[in-house]
Amino acid sequence: MRIFYIHQYFRTPEEGGAVRSYHLAKGLADAGIQVEVITGGNVKSYDQRWIDGVKVHYLPVSYDQKFGFVKRVWAFLDFVRKAKNLIPKLGRADLLYVTSTPLTTGLIGLWAKKKLAIPYIFEVRDIWPEAPIQVGAIKNPWLIRALKSLEKNIYEQALSLVALSPGIAEHLRNISSKNKIQIIPNFSDLERFFPHKKSEKRLESWNLKSELTIAYTGALGQVNGVEEMLDLAEMARQQDKKWQFLIMGEGSHRQRLIESAQAKKLENVHFVPFGPKEKVNELLSLADFAWISFAHLPVLKTNSPNKFFDALAAGKGIIVNHKGWVYQLVKQHNLGLSCLPGKMSKCFEELEKLENQPIRLQKMQANSRQLAERYFTKERAIKKLLSVIDPDKNPPMQEDEVYILTA
Repeated sequence: MRIFYIHQYFRTPEEGGAVRSYHLAKGLADAGIQVEVITGGNVKSYDQRWIDGVKVHYLPVSYDQKFGFVKRVWAFLDFVRKAKNLIPKLGRADLLYVTSTPLTTGLIGLWAKKKLAIPYIFEVRDIWPEAPIQVGAIKNPWLIRALKSLEKNIYEQALSLVALSPGIAEHLRNISSKNKIQIIPNFSDLERFFPHKKSEKRLESWNLKSELTIAYTGALGQVNGVEEMLDLAEMARQQDKKWQFLIMGEGSHRQRLIESAQAKKLENVHFVPFGPKEKVNELLSLADFAWISFAHLPVLKTNSPNKFFDALAAGKGIIVNHKGWVYQLVKQHNLGLSCLPGKMSKCFEELEKLENQPIRLQKMQANSRQLAERYFTKERAIKKLLSVIDPDKNPPMQEDEVYILTA
């Protein structure tokens, strides 16, 4: 079987960022499937590389999280155009595996099905266009209707659908009730991320103390809610706590967060340059808790954030600022605390207790790693994907309790 894996933002672990597609593509190749990734990149012209048994086609489509709305849309459509030009030159594939975001990648699937008679499976990472609508990036009523019509068409024309969370799966069922839907969430890389004991030497190299430490690793954009972490840091400073707050990431709001921390004189907040997964693991090794946050929009409650699964593998306690699937997992499996709107004081009080209850904190951290090992391994995700792509050779797996939860 030959599969074209369409993902505009394909990344390797060495590059850092979201590496889901790397692991899934490699897993499919290891299972004997011929996999070719078609992606965009900051390259001057078309490039091709072999990466761990997967042929990767790089199209010259620049993209940056700091792009404005119009520039982003141009990048999305440019990728679609160049992918449609490339695919006929590669010879015939048996299947396209198309992953969002953006939703426009679905245009490639629709085109390939109509023009080349190649079926496609569509993977939904985030709910589009609902996410940019709720954020306020898309306001034009005509454009909203057009995008929702496109979304429905992409889902209904797909051979099957893959959702990254129970909430996303529910959204898909509401739009395309007749299509098959499999939940394959983001997953934990148990070899690359693992629990560490805090090292005095490593703390010293990062200019940190052996105090309660909370870390955020991920995008620093409009929807990521990291401002609330600064609010918690300010409360800690006001209460003379020596807690430390670490922020690693890039995005359109990074400079704004830095300026806010400086204005509030938050010397307990440390901004760290974005780095590959090894650096993320090193940062998490210094932390007691991982901060998992989003802006308070209903659509964002459905997310399946990479940073959460990295933190599980690293054996970190979890602090979540929103209700949804992640919140339910935290509560059901005793992974950490919630820090919901209007309840930051309660979260602060719980952190004060945990500061003096190391055994209770260690239990939360152990629960995180155990949950990752039981349900969220990349091997399990690959096995589920194989059952979606070729169910005759790979019987469907029974749905686990963690996926049945509603968001």
